[in-house]
Amino acid sequence: MPSGTDRRRLRGERTRQAILSHASRLASAEGLEAVSLQRLASDLGISKSGLFAHFGSKEELQLATVAEAARIFTQEVLKPALSVPAGIGRLWALCDSYLLYVERSIFPGGCFFEAAAAEFDSKPGPVRDSVVENRRYWVDSLARAIRQAQAAGEVEQSVDADQLAWELNCLLIGANGTYVIDGGQFVFQRARIAIRDRVHRAASVPPAELPHP
Repeated sequence: MPSGTDRRRLRGERTRQAILSHASRLASAEGLEAVSLQRLASDLGISKSGLFAHFGSKEELQLATVAEAARIFTQEVLKPALSVPAGIGRLWALCDSYLLYVERSIFPGGCFFEAAAAEFDSKPGPVRDSVVENRRYWVDSLARAIRQAQAAGEVEQSVDADQLAWELNCLLIGANGTYVIDGGQFVFQRARIAIRDRVHRAASVPPAELPHP
């Protein structure tokens, strides 16, 4: 049976998780600057002093919010795709998982990191650095999947993996931006058609396993 200390610790962890879950959704829709101890205290019905027990400053709260968004992105996008064997199927799965992450409105403002990057592009500091690092890791994941597909003989060796990763990411963030502004499901079909076409042109053999949008 958990001790009183253990119960308090678990309760504290649940409270912190609830705070960060709300903060990440709020930030995607209204910006990280909207994530303040006062705002969260009001939204969640928690005393501001109670929030101070978890986060000592607004910047600490923002950094924890970015980390929570990264955890969700890993769970929703990276892990499902990385369960697919290395090759062109994994590359497709990464792109498709990203589109599903936006399509399912995991965050109400679309991709958390695109919203945060636009907000902090001219605001140097630890929060911007964390956002940039997470975005870079995502593009690096695409490039790594391309190199793995080359090693498997499924993508032409002449393909520049970093260039192709950049192109695919541009298609993905374009779909995200269009969906956030216009809504509608057609954008995801168009994005999948464009991505499938680009991957086909990089493939060493026609990848029959790629689904038709």
